[in-house]
Amino acid sequence: MRTAGRGSTAERILAILREAGGPVSGPEIAARVHVSRAAVWKHVRSLTARGYRIATENGSGYRLEAASTRLLPAEIARHLTTARIGRVVHHFDSIDSTNRHAMELARRGAAEGEVVVAEAQTAGRGRLGRSFFSPPGVSFYGSMVLRPEIPPARAPQITLIAGLAVAETVERHAGLRPGLKWPNDVRLGERKVCGILTEMECEADRVLFVVCGPGVNLNVAKAEFPPELRRIATSVLAESGRSVDRAAFAADLFGSFERHYDEFLAHGVGRLRERWESYSVLGGEWVSVEGAGGNVEGRVLGIDDEGALRLETRRGEVVRAIAGDVTLKKRGA
Repeated sequence: MRTAGRGSTAERILAILREAGGPVSGPEIAARVHVSRAAVWKHVRSLTARGYRIATENGSGYRLEAASTRLLPAEIARHLTTARIGRVVHHFDSIDSTNRHAMELARRGAAEGEVVVAEAQTAGRGRLGRSFFSPPGVSFYGSMVLRPEIPPARAPQITLIAGLAVAETVERHAGLRPGLKWPNDVRLGERKVCGILTEMECEADRVLFVVCGPGVNLNVAKAEFPPELRRIATSVLAESGRSVDRAAFAADLFGSFERHYDEFLAHGVGRLRERWESYSVLGGEWVSVEGAGGNVEGRVLGIDDEGALRLETRRGEVVRAIAGDVTLKKRGA
């Protein structure tokens, strides 16, 4: 695990190489960061192990040829505009589940805005215990620790905020308009590009913490999806032909989420309803919602100020679905 720390010696060396734009001698680096030349060499090797391409030029020193393509804290920080979301990043090459680890960090007192990211997940999780396809080095798997001062009943609304933030970020990086499928899916065309798992711990009348974890398929080629997922899942690369800078995407996503999250805390989800519905793929559609209380069918009218899905039934009654799985249906089927 690596945790963001802007003052580390390796990151200071990296900053020197970035600013130089050309070779910098070992003695010069050593003098600027107050370490030995041998220590400079050691830190350069640690940077190359993280995916940075650093050339060693005889007589000239070190030159940064290419930045790492990993979701490293230093790479995310270069693009970050937030006040707290993503200011501390816990990075893993591989982890079972970013949500599980973020929940553990939250229980141990992690501050709001701390994020767990991973290059790969061995047991990525979706809603209702489903697994989430998490191949290494190509997508965004991240979980944010949040400490909203809200009653537990409002916590699921954070999923809608995250969905809106993902949709906006995907649109900017893919150049395509995604769609939102209530409550937690982001789509490109007819296929899912992102799922969001939101979990919380609470007392009777207050939330202790929330962990919100979007998983976004970015640079996965069509052929890399398992056969059983190719009909239902896609990626930014598969739909747009564009390869995404994952660190820039992560920072952009954190920025969008923080803006909407702060508005939610101040004014409720109702202020974001119009923006969320502008991406919705369900407006006017006939759907079935399967939830804990059974099934309900109806024509989607939108979401209300509490994030519930509003449906008009065949009898003309307007009902609310607070949670559940949505299936598109033909009316009368």
